[in-house]
Amino acid sequence: MELRFVAAELGALDELRCDVLLLPIASDERPLRGAAGLVDWRLCGALSRLIAQGRVTGARGERVLVPTRPRLSFEKLVLLGTGSRLGFDETVFLTSIDAAMDVLRKLRARTAALALPGRSLEGITAERGLELFLGAAGDLLERDEITVVETSEAQRLMLPVLERARRKARALESG
Repeated sequence: MELRFVAAELGALDELRCDVLLLPIASDERPLRGAAGLVDWRLCGALSRLIAQGRVTGARGERVLVPTRPRLSFEKLVLLGTGSRLGFDETVFLTSIDAAMDVLRKLRARTAALALPGRSLEGITAERGLELFLGAAGDLLERDEITVVETSEAQRLMLPVLERARRKARALESG
């Protein structure tokens, strides 16, 4: 399982090397927070302008490919709409992860980074978000490299979840 973490900081995102960055956004998330807010800052407000123009809404199921060059190091940026913050729950989280995995398959991305849906808005805890993500993205993680963009504190909380998943995978392999 190739899962890594990167800090949700501008410098760390600038050094990120991957095929695609997936960022969830809520339809009522203004201003953008978390990794989406940082990327918007790096793109000089381009994401905010797309929202203001109505070209990006954050509606549940929305998928928008955004150009990143020359300001960002990764090839593609995909915004994933999660709908309203008020309606966010584990079902929406899982639907958003399914959409993210579908995007990665269709783009044939071998390396990707993503912010977990609902995390920037505290719609789901770090631990639960990673548990659900690992369950939903299992087959993709077996062959690809995924980097989760998260705060240092959340990474600390997520590491035991990741270690349990790795131990479980090793136990299943050894039979």
